[in-house]
Amino acid sequence: MNASAEAYDLPARVRTYDHDMEIMHPLRNKMIDIALTILPFDKGLKFSVLDLGTGTGVFAHKLLERFPDAKVVAVDGAAAMLDLAKSRLGNYCQRVQWVNCEFQNLPPEIVKPNAFDLVISSYALHHLNRAEKLKLLTGVVKALKPGGWLLNADIVVAGSDAIESRIQEIRVSAVTNRAPTDDLRFQDTVATRRFLDELEAADHDQPQTLESDLQVVRESGIESAEVLWKEFREVVIGGPKSFSTADCSTCTEVTL
Repeated sequence: MNASAEAYDLPARVRTYDHDMEIMHPLRNKMIDIALTILPFDKGLKFSVLDLGTGTGVFAHKLLERFPDAKVVAVDGAAAMLDLAKSRLGNYCQRVQWVNCEFQNLPPEIVKPNAFDLVISSYALHHLNRAEKLKLLTGVVKALKPGGWLLNADIVVAGSDAIESRIQEIRVSAVTNRAPTDDLRFQDTVATRRFLDELEAADHDQPQTLESDLQVVRESGIESAEVLWKEFREVVIGGPKSFSTADCSTCTEVTL
């Protein structure tokens, strides 16, 4: 198990994960809603989804609620996270296939050519470096049907040290102010900065610049990928996989 997956496979960490995400990343639900709104899929469409790093199942849950005929393959390297996701999804689990594996070891029977209409991910791919991310997404895009979409909601770093420093100041102040007053991890900006630094080191975070992430997605096969939303260090990027009209047997049917 790699360092990132191991960090998230601890029961104590999993129990507080969603609570902590509300403190540290309150825009998470907005980002997922934006990603789902971007999709040009009719609500009655039957389609298959690959969720990379499903975590506690927030993205999958919202998608399955919105699209009653969608089915999801939920991948995560931390078994404890998948257990919590199963609890969150309840009856929606009937439309989910759970895969406990790391990104580097996706089973070939999962990522078969033209297996999926949609690939989603949120707050997961920043655990990979650029080369690892490109390798993963190149394989995943091959499993995406022509006309299908890839959507990634994640964090990035600024290309300018001065701008990154200022964004981090804003981030630390906001996290400190949102946290309960009795949470000693965030009792002041010094404690918050220390906690975030230690957490990111333990999680093996490797966020890239927005330009790098966008280029990786394009190089992986989503040539039309664009920035769909951005606020400070949090972004939603993605787009559809191009297809040839000469072969539409596997094209994803969409209704605008």
